Amino acid sequence: MSKKFYITTPIYYVNARPHIGHAYTTIACDTIARRQRQLGAETFFLTGTDEHGQKIERAAQAAGKTPQQYADEISAEFRQLWKRMGISNDDFIRTTEDRHKKRVQELYRRIRDNGYIYKGVFTGQYCVSDELYVDGAQPGDPCPTCGRITETVSEENYFFKLSAFQDKLLELYKNPEFIRPETRRNEVISFVRSGLRDLSISRSTFTWGIPVPDDPKHVIYVWLDALANYITAIGYGSAHQGAQEAFKKFWPADVQMIGKEIVRFHCVYWPAFLMAAGLEMPKAIVAHGWLLFEENKMSKSRGNIVRTETILDVLGADALRYFLLREVVFGQDGSFSFDALVQRYNSDLANGLGNLASRTLSMINRYFKGEVPYPSHAASRTSADDAIAETARKTIREFGNLFDQFQFSRALECDWALIAAVDKYIVENEPWALGEKQDEDSRSRLATVLYTAAEALRIATALAHPVIPDATAKIWTQLGLGDIKQLALGELTWGQLPLGTKLGEVHPVFPRADKSAIERMQKMEDEQRVTPAAEASNLAVQPEVSKVVPAGDPGSAGASKKNSDKISIDDFAKVELRVGLVKVAERVPKSDKLLRLEIDIGTEVRQVLAGIAEAYAPETLVGRKVVIVANLAPRKMRGLESNGMIVAASLEGEKPVLAGFLEDVPIGARLK
Repeated sequence: MSKKFYITTPIYYVNARPHIGHAYTTIACDTIARRQRQLGAETFFLTGTDEHGQKIERAAQAAGKTPQQYADEISAEFRQLWKRMGISNDDFIRTTEDRHKKRVQELYRRIRDNGYIYKGVFTGQYCVSDELYVDGAQPGDPCPTCGRITETVSEENYFFKLSAFQDKLLELYKNPEFIRPETRRNEVISFVRSGLRDLSISRSTFTWGIPVPDDPKHVIYVWLDALANYITAIGYGSAHQGAQEAFKKFWPADVQMIGKEIVRFHCVYWPAFLMAAGLEMPKAIVAHGWLLFEENKMSKSRGNIVRTETILDVLGADALRYFLLREVVFGQDGSFSFDALVQRYNSDLANGLGNLASRTLSMINRYFKGEVPYPSHAASRTSADDAIAETARKTIREFGNLFDQFQFSRALECDWALIAAVDKYIVENEPWALGEKQDEDSRSRLATVLYTAAEALRIATALAHPVIPDATAKIWTQLGLGDIKQLALGELTWGQLPLGTKLGEVHPVFPRADKSAIERMQKMEDEQRVTPAAEASNLAVQPEVSKVVPAGDPGSAGASKKNSDKISIDDFAKVELRVGLVKVAERVPKSDKLLRLEIDIGTEVRQVLAGIAEAYAPETLVGRKVVIVANLAPRKMRGLESNGMIVAASLEGEKPVLAGFLEDVPIGARLK
């Protein structure tokens, strides 16, 4: 085993606040890091936030803030959430930090001085959302990654000679451990074999980024900037001896964990950058699938984000950690629902590990005054006792092998099979019946049964500790074993529970959750999305033509009052009207008036519900430019969230007509 272990999460883009999709990656890395520490490795666990790029600049502008203010706020939310969850990262890197900026520039210089950067002109399609140059795309074509319409870019850039690394990358991919799982490795090999073009690695049309050394009118391409965090955080490019020694100690990374949507950047661009700089490759890049909610990837634009805080408030961090690693087959897409979360919590945690701990330790308290009993002499032992011991030894071996292959679900299934075996063992041996008897043989048998159950509990708890650290630490204390962090996991074996150990105070670690837990979580999420407003406010703006009211008419007083209800230019300026492109249009089930639209407004794709189904067939709207009120508070209707409002006009009693343009207006343009 390596004496050091370095693991990284992707750094999270600050265009949106953290949700459980972000937590999924971070929890997986945290679990691996905790296990490595207990195996004796000097472990360094890195996470952080990616804060540069055109998308952040635009998002900040839309929010009325500077890019730095915007990044500071979102980055702080990530840090606070990881702290609340007890994430054990050793560092949190921000790409707006001076240490990162200077070291990225040093990396750029090294690649340039090695002959892999040249100046040229880029003309083509660019996806702002993914910060991705799209080869072969034409104006108006969608991004192959996110589906948003690409923008035509023509500017002077610096280029990286990516094409020079095609053969070297294919040779690298022959190592089956480098990219996992196999499906992602095959995707990357296919992409590289199709041919690599040189990559633009600077932008000159915006300023929110790290200046190119010796040419500050350019900023470094956000992906070169972001990917470099994995080495800048541990000292690459620093003039300080301590930082240089840290880099030598921890690089190359042992595991770099990512979501499947950023495989190309990490498995093609990143190793090519490292090769160009003469640096070692990471040992493994591991891509997990998406966490789906209502069969869609969680995203701000879809309005289906589930906040981690909701689950923490109701069930705690361990429940979420266990669910994500047990329920989802790592590497594949997995589904999330509150119902499934509570069901898994009750069956595995409350009724499984929690119940085993409670019943075993309570009986030791009752029958042996809270001290771990001495097992009986060999004559009183049965094959059932030996079977539990052998199951525990097998579990230790299999759990470790599966975990090291990132098969978290199967590893936990193995551990919980041990828990189930012990539950069955207790039922079959009826220690409560033995406890009612006072003869020596019954007492000896009772001691053996409870020692066997307690020792199996100790092993199951030790294995599960990296996954559910809070609950297992409590059980460890209840077993009278002190601080579980002191456990040498590599030395775990059967029979190490000290005889006569005085138990700690026994109390439930996983109280059973009832249906109200689901209702509370759903209500908390709904309250985050919904603000008081009339239902029509998220459908369409349909101003009516005012009627002329004659002087002296009974309605004139009302008309006069209406005329006095003027708004100032400052009031009007608060309404943010933007040009959007309809990407998807479909009817809302069981509604005659509502259409569900996905509208690209430049910085993101919004889901909007519009009451125009009687006037427009859905298929006629796809590809049409519309006007959207972009800063309207979200509103939930018929189980869907609407993030904005389509602008339309109508005469009284007639069908609405969408506002539009005669000239070509860019997507995302603000109406003034």
